[in-house]
Amino acid sequence: MSNKRVGIIGVGNVGATLTYTLALKDICSEILLKDINENLTKAMMLDISQATFVTKQKTKIVATHKSEDFFDCDIVVITAGVPRKPGMSRDNLLNINANIMESIIPDVILYNPSAIIIIVSNPLDAMVYKALEISKLPRNRVIGMAGILDSSRMSHYIYEKLNSKKDEIESFVLGGHGNEMVPLINISKVLNTSINEILSSEDIDSIIEDTKKGGASIVDLLKTGSAYFAPANSTALMIEAILNDTKEIYPCSVLLNKEYGFEDVVAGVPVILGRKGVEEIVEFDLNESQKAQFNSSINAIIELINVLKEKKKKI
Repeated sequence: MSNKRVGIIGVGNVGATLTYTLALKDICSEILLKDINENLTKAMMLDISQATFVTKQKTKIVATHKSEDFFDCDIVVITAGVPRKPGMSRDNLLNINANIMESIIPDVILYNPSAIIIIVSNPLDAMVYKALEISKLPRNRVIGMAGILDSSRMSHYIYEKLNSKKDEIESFVLGGHGNEMVPLINISKVLNTSINEILSSEDIDSIIEDTKKGGASIVDLLKTGSAYFAPANSTALMIEAILNDTKEIYPCSVLLNKEYGFEDVVAGVPVILGRKGVEEIVEFDLNESQKAQFNSSINAIIELINVLKEKKKKI
């Protein structure tokens, strides 16, 4: 277990599940929890801490309320925000969650000056952009969790079609965390064979559609919330790669600086994760169709960012 501290702001379903996942992994010495609901924070601390005694995990879990008690974290995860409800897109959340980000980030930076920040709040790409704008941190230290989750969902739908072993499937989804995401068919593989060589065009179209609607389908079923196990586990993988400096390649949301032909926009692309956060952006060789889809996804993100910029002008 590394002598590292992880802070989690927002201990609803995603934040609590992430806390439990990290505690079971024993990859950090301490997890600080913070939420606007102080009783919820204490309850989750007690419940998860007591659960880990059964299997003797050593990670200490601490409930905090004051900003100055939430300090010196190596990684801060922000899941706080209004969750999606049935019929609500991620985009509908833009202004509400941007305001929440404005209330959170300054204290995070003040008391955790060396932290790498992982954003989970939606609309994800726009929230990463907002966090970068407020924090003034370099792009390697503000990262969005999305591509791992979307890729995991794609793998699930491939698994449903082929019933292959889970460790045989590798998927990649790029672009924004929304309906314009770009599942990479030719790069997604089963036993190192591209799925477009295995599946029919009808099956591939179904996988793409289901992947794009993966989060919304869970929202529709739950009625009162959104997915949390898969987002939490995806975030835990990022934290593990950073704390253990493993140099894993994961699709994450990051500010582009001429990579893939774009700049001053945040989007999901493959990155190498290590102790410095994003240590390198990996550029896949996209075909013309994928480039067009990626451009469309980027344009959808730019529209959200422009809304944030216009709002700032009016203040």
